[in-house]
Amino acid sequence: MNDSPARGPDFVAALERGLAVLETFGRGRERLTLTEVAAHTNLSRGTARRFLLTLVELQFLASDGKNFWLTPRVLDLSHGYLSSFGRGDVARPILQAVSEKFQESCSMAVLEGADVIYVARVEARRVFSSRIDVGTRLPAHCSSLGRVLLAALPEDQFEAWLGRHELTAWTERTITDPGRFRARIQEVRRARHAIIDGEMELGIRSVAVPIVNRLGATVAALNIGTSAARVSLDQLRRTLLPALREAAQQIGAALDGW
Repeated sequence: MNDSPARGPDFVAALERGLAVLETFGRGRERLTLTEVAAHTNLSRGTARRFLLTLVELQFLASDGKNFWLTPRVLDLSHGYLSSFGRGDVARPILQAVSEKFQESCSMAVLEGADVIYVARVEARRVFSSRIDVGTRLPAHCSSLGRVLLAALPEDQFEAWLGRHELTAWTERTITDPGRFRARIQEVRRARHAIIDGEMELGIRSVAVPIVNRLGATVAALNIGTSAARVSLDQLRRTLLPALREAAQQIGAALDGW
């Protein structure tokens, strides 16, 4: 937080610190103590304690006296965002058609910090399904959706992103070297699609393409996820990728005003 850029005269630093406390909770940090929150936010224990107890009073956090954790009320914030976002509603029928055609899950996501956030998803009808749903966050660096969205960033913004976020290994195949990752993003820029094969979960592969609005800006990404046992990389490129590009064009054309 000490590296924050200069703020305008109307900027409320206390609100920034309170939101930083709330954002501390997430994947791998579901329950935190006061000491852990203070360490993650670079706040004093006294300041962190006041923010935590305020968030408990507002029912965004719960506590057992030692640990703190998020409550379902935080979903109200994401629901408001997703409702106003609007793109998911426009895209869902198109995702449904793709999913039914290939009997695979089809998803749309946007970039948020180190993660992608799913804003629309149609799950394949299978006995075993994933736990991904609208609002789910997954790491951008080892997802096809994330790589497409990172490739759409201007070079300076991508380099800033790469400098801020760690390329954590999710499997033995995850690219964690910044140089290799930079080269892979350059490949995605040229190809206009990204393929992930076992980098987030072994045995799972996916292909993603950008969703571009009428102004030529990438506003989201679209992907199909599948099992390596069902679909070969060649099938992914020859069959799924063309259909995904067509679906992305349809969604982009429908996003009037975005």
